[in-house]
Amino acid sequence: MPSAHPAEDTAQTARTVPDTDIAALLERGRALSTPVLRAAVDRLAAPMDTVAAYHFGWIDAAGNPSHGDGGKAVRPALALLSAEAAGAEPEVGVPGAVAVELVHNFSLLHDDLMDGDEQRRHRDTVWKVHGPAQAILVGDALFALANELLLELGTVEAGRAARRLTTATRKLIDGQAQDISFEHRERVTVEECLEMEGNKTGALLACAVSIGAVLGGADDRTADILESYGHHLGLAFQAVDDLLGIWGDPESTGKQTWSDLRQRKKSLPVVAALAADGPASARLGELLAADAKSIDFDTFSEEEFAVRAALIEEAGGREWTAQEARRQHAVAIGALDRVDMPREVREQLVALADFVVVRKR
Repeated sequence: MPSAHPAEDTAQTARTVPDTDIAALLERGRALSTPVLRAAVDRLAAPMDTVAAYHFGWIDAAGNPSHGDGGKAVRPALALLSAEAAGAEPEVGVPGAVAVELVHNFSLLHDDLMDGDEQRRHRDTVWKVHGPAQAILVGDALFALANELLLELGTVEAGRAARRLTTATRKLIDGQAQDISFEHRERVTVEECLEMEGNKTGALLACAVSIGAVLGGADDRTADILESYGHHLGLAFQAVDDLLGIWGDPESTGKQTWSDLRQRKKSLPVVAALAADGPASARLGELLAADAKSIDFDTFSEEEFAVRAALIEEAGGREWTAQEARRQHAVAIGALDRVDMPREVREQLVALADFVVVRKR
């Protein structure tokens, strides 16, 4: 079985933030954005509205009301803080928060299908319950809704926000394409992996933490600096996610043991381990090369995946990734010093960054 939560590896240098502070920030994001998100989903034609409601955890597979886990809501929280960083009320950031959340969930619906993931947030994924066609259609519809919500505001700021969102979406798709291509390559460099993760995860987080500011009238310089914070925060977030993808507790992550190894993902721990010198790295390379050609890979035992995880750790991939999460976290925090914002808002952005690095799911 996997070891204890790997995100704890990154906790050594991150500040300790009271859970209640984080919970309040995330809950505010949910409370302000969820009614607008539900109204947007209600615009979808049947059965897409029902399928989307299932994905968001509002109903179960039978259509009954549910209080499923709707995710961490980090992006909506960031979008509201972004508006406040520009001196606006948090409500100004709500359309941006919802638009980003729609794009994020568009990507999840498609990713789950492409990756063959059968579980998300401790429930069967949409493609498993409603079929691949509905997963594709609902994902496409959510992306269209995101742009519709912004553009119907009819303001110059909304147009600027929509441009940032579409650019971030294109980068997100670039990242997913890179991620899939890596699965069929024996070797990927650390630099390539970081570029992919900067696109796949960093771009949308960067957009989330600038879109509210743009809607609040911030200039491009301020929005760009906030994007820098979000980009590096996204890299820290993904580094922790990569640790959880190998060593995370299924009870916390809602995914199978050794999830990323089962999908042959070239995540940061794997890539860093392969780039290291030594017998563990060499042996890992041999096993992964053989895995790529194996017709029995889908029937591998827990022990076989455990061997690969142990080799990654022995070669230094786990520790390097934990250090990278801390480094990206520090760069993100440093970017905040270049924006004149209320002290409380800066402290809350720091608190969310800390939460991302020490999370367990």
